[in-house]
Amino acid sequence: MKTLLLAALIPTLLVACATQGGSTGSDAASATPAAATSSTTINAPMPGTVILADLDAALQGGWRSAENRARDVHRHPRETLAFFNVAPNHTVIEITPGAGWYSEILAPYLHLNGQYIAAVVDPASQAQPRAKEYYTKGNAGLTDKFAADTERYGRARTALFDPAKPAFGPAGSADVVLTFRNVHNWRSAGTAESMFKGFFEVLKPGGVLGVVEHRAKTDVPADDKSGYVGQAQVIAMAQAAGFKLDAQSEINANARDTKDHPNGVWTLPPVKRHDAKDAAKYEAIGESDRMTLRFVKPRA
Repeated sequence: MKTLLLAALIPTLLVACATQGGSTGSDAASATPAAATSSTTINAPMPGTVILADLDAALQGGWRSAENRARDVHRHPRETLAFFNVAPNHTVIEITPGAGWYSEILAPYLHLNGQYIAAVVDPASQAQPRAKEYYTKGNAGLTDKFAADTERYGRARTALFDPAKPAFGPAGSADVVLTFRNVHNWRSAGTAESMFKGFFEVLKPGGVLGVVEHRAKTDVPADDKSGYVGQAQVIAMAQAAGFKLDAQSEINANARDTKDHPNGVWTLPPVKRHDAKDAAKYEAIGESDRMTLRFVKPRA
């Protein structure tokens, strides 16, 4: 497959990603899509080359379920992973990947030259029996998913962590840490500070922390039940752990999301926790308005 490569060495470079869809084999790699704004030039991200043709091949893979592929229009994985500068030779840790929506893309993309690690909650760290059962079942599902297709997931692995004192691997061992729609859970559990410190510890100097989170209209209290978090709050948490905000993007923005739904963000797709009569209303809104933030661990 013919591929044009563009080294993502300058975080302020603004290159528009090609539209979501089929691989042309001639897409240039993009470190920062056009929707992004960069705030840091001194602490550049870990050098790497995003190979969009390879990323497209993972996105179009027949191993992805039709249900998961249908969400690409809302989750924008191609643009999001390019914005986070995920190169196929990187060691990437995804935090609590759930059933593996992004695992289906990242693990095959990193299979040949990189390493995909799914960081999952250790059931033994949970005091409540229901929580132990939840994480035991979820972790087994992800492990089984990897074992069932060694051609694509053979080098992927899971790593257990305790949210109260998280350790995601040897210090300075990861190029990229990614988290999608998780920060609100850590805030409500009182573990956000420790989680961000754990991300900082495991990343190499220059390593990238990529955060996608449901975006509130403004700051919200820690015990807020809506699932949304203020963007300034997320930035402050990352900065308190030592990160520098390198760039922010509107890739996953949704102006239709009014953020005042009866069951919070879970009213919207994909959860759809609403009355049947309101289905059309919430389908028209789509998935939540989300912040997309790229942080860098300083090299100094």
